[in-house]
Amino acid sequence: MKASKSLLIVSLTLLLPLNSAYGQAQTDNDLPSTTTPPVVDQEQADKNAAAKAAAAAKAAKKAPPAFELAKGLDGLFGQLSKTRNSRRAKRISGRIWELWRASDSKSVDLLTGWASTAMGGKRYTQALDLLDQVVYLRPDFAEGYNQRATLHFMMQNYAKSIADIERTLALEPRHYGALAGLASIFERLNQKERALNTWYRTLAVYPAMKNAQNAVIRLEEELAGSGI
Repeated sequence: MKASKSLLIVSLTLLLPLNSAYGQAQTDNDLPSTTTPPVVDQEQADKNAAAKAAAAAKAAKKAPPAFELAKGLDGLFGQLSKTRNSRRAKRISGRIWELWRASDSKSVDLLTGWASTAMGGKRYTQALDLLDQVVYLRPDFAEGYNQRATLHFMMQNYAKSIADIERTLALEPRHYGALAGLASIFERLNQKERALNTWYRTLAVYPAMKNAQNAVIRLEEELAGSGI
């Protein structure tokens, strides 16, 4: 009898670790798995994607097309005369100036660059010598005369500046830079009517030019006040 009890105790002792392990395994199995993928409503996801695509397409349809510059001067001036947007007009104007400054001569471009540097340093005599060479080498280069007209304006040689502006406009009648310079000279000479008419000519080419717009308003008021 004592032997049977001993055997029973031994059997129970051996089973206890097995039961503990089994219980631990059951507990582990009850824990949620961290690798289980979330449940996705595929139908709803497809609807959301379709809605986003439709909204993007609608926004793209409403967006204005990108503005592209014309290739040549005639096309650029056509764009400039039609736009009232100052930022767009400046972009067009920048391209026009690039074409105006291109002389198709490396020597002339070099001389013009040196002259610009000399003008910036107020070395006016040196700049004038350089620009004299430019117009001599390329008498058909409108920007050479315009640069020299600008130099004469800075030197307050207004008669010589006007003469070079007239040469510029004879080669490029749409040169709004030269026209603006001419209008400014007339203002300095207190020839307000001629200045106003010249500013009108400038705006006909470049309607979005702010300083021309302001000058027209100011001169119209001044002339109206003077009873002319």
